[in-house]
Amino acid sequence: MFRFSIESTDSPAHIVFKANNDLVIQPISCVNIDQAKDYPLIQQLFYLPFVKSVSIRQNRITVERFDILQWGDVQNEVKEQLESFLNEGGLIQKTTVQQTAVTVYAESTPNPAVMKFVVNKPLTQTAAEFKNIDDAKDAPLAVALFHFAFVKEIYLNENFVSVTKYEVSTWEEIAVELREFVREYVASGKEIMRAVTTKNPPQTEQIEYTGIDAEIISILDQYVKPAVASDGGNILFESYNENEKSVQVILQGACSGCPSSTFTLKNGIETMLKEMLPGKVNQVIAING
Repeated sequence: MFRFSIESTDSPAHIVFKANNDLVIQPISCVNIDQAKDYPLIQQLFYLPFVKSVSIRQNRITVERFDILQWGDVQNEVKEQLESFLNEGGLIQKTTVQQTAVTVYAESTPNPAVMKFVVNKPLTQTAAEFKNIDDAKDAPLAVALFHFAFVKEIYLNENFVSVTKYEVSTWEEIAVELREFVREYVASGKEIMRAVTTKNPPQTEQIEYTGIDAEIISILDQYVKPAVASDGGNILFESYNENEKSVQVILQGACSGCPSSTFTLKNGIETMLKEMLPGKVNQVIAING
């Protein structure tokens, strides 16, 4: 017998219906009824005109509403509908849905202190770097990894996690253990990053840049970020000094503290910006490296 309790969230548009039993193993997220074609329970929710998106993780159903009403007006009715649907034999997902096995492979990076663990499914839509366990309070996977004594820093991106280790351990000793831990964690359907996480959001989304700033960001996004992501890192635009014609950037993940990062900045990124923005850029400086 399914029973649900109602939990509020930090966002007034979202509400959580928490079941007394687990509902799914792998997380499910849909933003329209077409995406929910294999998930009858979610389809039922999209029949309600105020439902904007639905996600299910373990025993929690998070529903986002449009602004046409308040949750206080309808939350009890939605709760009762969920209970009735499931207790009368309604399916959460069709049995024909195939759950893809989670695989993780480890990649070395140009930074000998960093290993990149690539997963065959999305982990997060927002890249984030965590210097310690306090930074990671809204990223449960990162928190779990910080419990390994040899983990120093963590960088999460779309489908990989880069782990920076302390020198006390070698990758030969710990890589297999970390890879299996990440695989089991993701396969269990546990939460990777909470929606409330705002740590290190893409800076291009915080400010509407114009002029030379926008040109630099466009070049970094198009030509540089894909390359550094393949090495387990990231680069963020910080600022541009028009008088000195210098570009300040932030390095993350495997790029941060990498012995070859200076060479990459000077002979790769700096050269590219000089050629593509002639007379506008003299140097590129990493403010954290």
